[in-house]
Amino acid sequence: MNISFKINHASPSPIEYIELRVEGGLSRKSLEAATIGLNNTLFSVCIYDQSTLIGLGRVVGDGGTVFHIVDIVVKPSYQGQGLGKVIMKEIMNYLEKNTYPGSYVSLIADDPANRLYEKFGFQYTYPKSHGMYKMY
Repeated sequence: MNISFKINHASPSPIEYIELRVEGGLSRKSLEAATIGLNNTLFSVCIYDQSTLIGLGRVVGDGGTVFHIVDIVVKPSYQGQGLGKVIMKEIMNYLEKNTYPGSYVSLIADDPANRLYEKFGFQYTYPKSHGMYKMY
């Protein structure tokens, strides 16, 4: 990782969050939803280049039985520098210290990010179970 990049564990502003998601190819969230969601984050990893948010990852859940990794995104102009791996290492360090026997950690992997998550020990649920979703 470039030495000038800074890691911060505070959630970004809702505007920064929305803009990075959209630029990184993730769905747009409303300002209201982003504000509520960010306030309920268990753990956040933000990577900044100066004052510009260039990478993000969050953990949400109940803090005991269920943890869900979400919003892994790197600004396209910064991709290919290992920042996704840095984000995942930070998240895995958090999970190692804050999960319990039987805690369930999940994520939804888009191609080709699934290859990154495999490196951190994540396995496919299929055929034992099926990931499902409903979006409003």
